[in-house]
Amino acid sequence: MVIERNVSLKGFNTFGIDVPASHFIRVDNLETFRQAIAEPDLPPPFILSGGSNLLLTAPLEARVLYMDTSGKEVLDQDAHSVTLRVMAGENWHELVMWTLEQGYGGLENLSLIPGKTGTAPIQNIGAYGAEIRDVLVELEAVDIQTGEPRVFSNAACRFGYRDSVFKRELKGRYAIWSVTLRLTRSGHEIRTGYGDIAGWLEREGIEAPGPPEVARAVIAIRKSKLPDPAELGNSGSFFKNPVIGKSQFENLRTRFPQMPGYPQENGDVKVPAGWLIDSLGYKGHRQGDAGVHKNQALVLVNYGGASGKEILALAREIQQAVRDTYGIQIEPEVNIL
Repeated sequence: MVIERNVSLKGFNTFGIDVPASHFIRVDNLETFRQAIAEPDLPPPFILSGGSNLLLTAPLEARVLYMDTSGKEVLDQDAHSVTLRVMAGENWHELVMWTLEQGYGGLENLSLIPGKTGTAPIQNIGAYGAEIRDVLVELEAVDIQTGEPRVFSNAACRFGYRDSVFKRELKGRYAIWSVTLRLTRSGHEIRTGYGDIAGWLEREGIEAPGPPEVARAVIAIRKSKLPDPAELGNSGSFFKNPVIGKSQFENLRTRFPQMPGYPQENGDVKVPAGWLIDSLGYKGHRQGDAGVHKNQALVLVNYGGASGKEILALAREIQQAVRDTYGIQIEPEVNIL
């Protein structure tokens, strides 16, 4: 085990925020993980994976455990499905592309989401009508205090909209070690009813799409709307789409007839946060090197030299503007430290 000191985290978070970590340990096996958490006289542990859902606002006084595990294996398969175990350190988009090369379906709508596999269930990542909870069988996590592994079933993860038990009661308690996914080998469920997937497929002349074609559509759409973190620092969608009561939505609709809303099963209505922000003129807005992306108001960006505090200040300004105008509280999707 190697302990590095005062390591810049600029290359370990997709916002590209340049703050130091007091202690930094790369973890690629369970023995190293257990040694790292047992090391005396070090600051508290902090698990860092892809850094794709993280805004760092200050130097990190912590023993940062960077999850660098790799590997994937087929546990079981038949003519209709396949069960995979994937280590937490695997790049998520590369995993999606690999499953498509194998002829597996289920992850195509989640293409091009940045980050690593271990962070996917924490956030319950989702896009274009799909979420990881749709395919996750179970996951293995390791207790950060004891180093003991524990298996969580899908139900035990208590998934919600961009949420799980690991963001609530068990936040900071476990490190995700691996995930077990069940994907399809035949009879794929093709989801094209969200975003512009159907329109893209039609324009391309694709009448009977399979998982690869849906993935191509998702990648093309995301690239047209979202900046590449390697070129412009960002964490994807910064805010969650708020869900409000039906009566509140109807009252707002009388004042703002163009406001879109998507009814939920419980009668509430989901309102696109991007629309709320865009309607207030923030799309393309810039304050120094902190800004809102020109093509997608839901994405805050770092033009190169912004600090985490500057991006957070812009986020809070946007929250206040939405609250003042619409009476709606929009919450960050990213973790803020």
